[in-house]
Amino acid sequence: MRSNPQFADQVFGKANALALMLGVAWLGYFESAVAEMPRIVVSENKRFLEKEGGEPFFYLGDTAWELFHRLSREEATQYLEDRAKKGFTVIQAVALAEEDGLNTPNFYGHKPLLGNDPTTPDVKDGPENDYWDHVDFIVEKAEQLGLHIGLLPTWGDKWNKKWGVGPEIFSAENAALYGEWLGKRYANRPIIWILGGDRQVESDLHRAIIIAMAKGLRKGDGGRHLITFHPSGGCGSAQYFHDEEWLDFNMRQHGHMVDFNPRYEETRRDYDRQPVKPVMDAEPVYEDHPWSFDAPGHGYTCASDVRRPLYWDLFTGAFGHTYGHHSIWQMHSERVPANNFPLVTWVEALDRAGSGQMRHARALLESRPYFTRIPDDSLIVKGKIESAMPGAGLYRFVATRDSEGSFGMVYAPVGRKFSVKMDGFTGGKVRAWWFNPRDGRETLIGEFPATGEQEFQSPDKDEAIDWVLVIDDATKNFPPPGSGKLLPKIEE
Repeated sequence: MRSNPQFADQVFGKANALALMLGVAWLGYFESAVAEMPRIVVSENKRFLEKEGGEPFFYLGDTAWELFHRLSREEATQYLEDRAKKGFTVIQAVALAEEDGLNTPNFYGHKPLLGNDPTTPDVKDGPENDYWDHVDFIVEKAEQLGLHIGLLPTWGDKWNKKWGVGPEIFSAENAALYGEWLGKRYANRPIIWILGGDRQVESDLHRAIIIAMAKGLRKGDGGRHLITFHPSGGCGSAQYFHDEEWLDFNMRQHGHMVDFNPRYEETRRDYDRQPVKPVMDAEPVYEDHPWSFDAPGHGYTCASDVRRPLYWDLFTGAFGHTYGHHSIWQMHSERVPANNFPLVTWVEALDRAGSGQMRHARALLESRPYFTRIPDDSLIVKGKIESAMPGAGLYRFVATRDSEGSFGMVYAPVGRKFSVKMDGFTGGKVRAWWFNPRDGRETLIGEFPATGEQEFQSPDKDEAIDWVLVIDDATKNFPPPGSGKLLPKIEE
C-alpha cells in the first residue's frame, strides 16, 4: 500500500500539528469544552468503566455506523438530541464507513481520503469544507449533549474485505500513520476508540494492521482514550487480543440471534478470563431486523427481542450494552440505497419502543451499589428435572447480585414460577420488587426472611412478557429500583 512520508513528517513530526489542522483558536475551545466531561477509565476492580474521579459510567451505546457518512448536520443534530434524551451515553460511528465510505461522498459531496490513501486524509484549508470538518461538527455536537463517540477509524472491509465493498487499503505501516493522525485530531474530545469493524482476524497481516493502528492511536492521543475491538458475529475481541496492553476492555458481537444460545454464554466466559478485563456486547440483535437476515422468509424482530439480550448480557457479566436498529445503523432514507429490507426510515425508527426502553436497565443498575455487582445464576433454584433453569433459549432466566449480599436481581423473560435462594442476602429480612423493563416502573411485592427458598410469580402469569425481580436487604433502605440516579422519567 502507498504511504506518504512527507505527509507523515508534516503531520506527525511537529508539536503544533493538531493546531495546524483545526486552528489554534478552535483547539483552545476543544480543551476548555472537554474539561467538563471527565475521562473514561477502567474501574479499579477491572470490571466496569468509570469517570475519572470514581463516578460510574454506564456504557449505553447506540449503533449509528453511517452517521458521519450519510447525514447532514441538521439531521445529525436531530439524531444526537434524541439519543441524549433517551439516556444513551455512547454513539458508535465509523470514520471510513461500511456503505462504500471511501468512494461514495458524504451528504456534502466530500470523501475522506485522497486516492483512498490512509496517509492522505482529504483535509482542506478553511472551516467546514471537507469530510473531516463534518466529522468534527458531529463529535462536537455529541460532546455538547454529554455523549461520547465510540469512533471506529474504519470498517473492517478496508483491511479484510471478506464481503462488502472494500477496497482493502491498509498495511501495518499506513495503519499506524492513520491511527496517529486520528489520535492527534481527536485527542481532546470525548472518544472511545473501537478498532475492527465486523471482521475476523484471519492472518498475520490482519493482526499486524490492528495492532499498528492501536499503537498509532495511543501515540496520537497520548493514551487519553480507551481502545477496544469490534469483531464479527459470534466472536469477541478477547480471542484475538485479550493479552494486548492496548485493549482496555473486551467487546463481543453476539449478532442477530434472539435466543440465549452459546453466543450469550460467551459473555461470562470473557468475564472469567485472566487478566481481568471488562466485557460488553457491542452488537446484539437489532430492532426491526430481518430474522436470520431473511425478511421474506422469517419476518422481523421487535422490542422484546432487543430487551432480552440487554438483560441477558448485563446480568451475565457485561458492564454496559449497545442497542441497534436496522434502519438507524444504515441511516436509511429515500436518498440512499436500502440494505436488507428496512421497514422504516431512520427518522421514524427513532421512536421505536426498544430504543426508549434501554434507559430503564441503566436506571435500574444505577439505583443500586454499582461496582460490586457480579453475575450469579446460582441465585435461581434449579428445577427438579435435570437441574434445569426455569426457562431456556428464548426464555432463559439469568441473575446478578451484589457481591456483599445487599441486593440481587433475576431476569424473568416469561411468566413462570421460579424460586430464589435467600440465604445469601444480608440483613435478616429482604424487600422484593417487580421491575417493569418496558416502562421502568416498579411494584413492591413485600418483605420476606432472608433464609431458605422463596417462590415468585411475575405479574403476567403464563405470558411471554418479561419482568425483573429485585431483592434488597431491607435494612439498606434502597430507593425504588426504577428511581435511577441520573435518568429523569420521560413520557413513553
